[in-house]
Amino acid sequence: MPVSALVFLVLITPICAWVVFTDLKYMKIRNSAVVALLVVFAVAGPFLLPLDVYAWRWSHFAVVLAIGFVLNLIAHFGAGDAKFAAAAAPFFATGPGHIQLMIMLLSAFLLGAFAAHRILRRIPAVRTMAPDWVSWTRADFPMGLALVGTLWTYLLIIAMAD
Repeated sequence: MPVSALVFLVLITPICAWVVFTDLKYMKIRNSAVVALLVVFAVAGPFLLPLDVYAWRWSHFAVVLAIGFVLNLIAHFGAGDAKFAAAAAPFFATGPGHIQLMIMLLSAFLLGAFAAHRILRRIPAVRTMAPDWVSWTRADFPMGLALVGTLWTYLLIIAMAD
């Protein structure tokens, strides 16, 4: 598992950077980024995971996409956020330890990213460096920051495990 997590981490890092940038600048997670993340799992997954594990993890995509769709309808959860979360879901293993880790990471990144974004957007020097970022003026939050942080850190922790 650690080797597969490390390979996944290397493969998804450019996509994650792209998602963070576009979410901060445009408050959008592009469908092409979501598809790219899914393609990484679809192509690399069969080589990195046992086939039964690989197949089962596609159910994570379906479940999270359904939850994201409902949250988009009732809680103003961004459609791009829902699709990215669904595309990221297959990279997470099942089991109590993994679910707890994911929930802990998501909670920490939601709080940390929200606080950091709200603080940084009030600093004129920071806003001057990226004056055209839509996220500086919007009331909603670029959730891609927290979603990317959760995925990236989860894979890093698994890659570093014994």
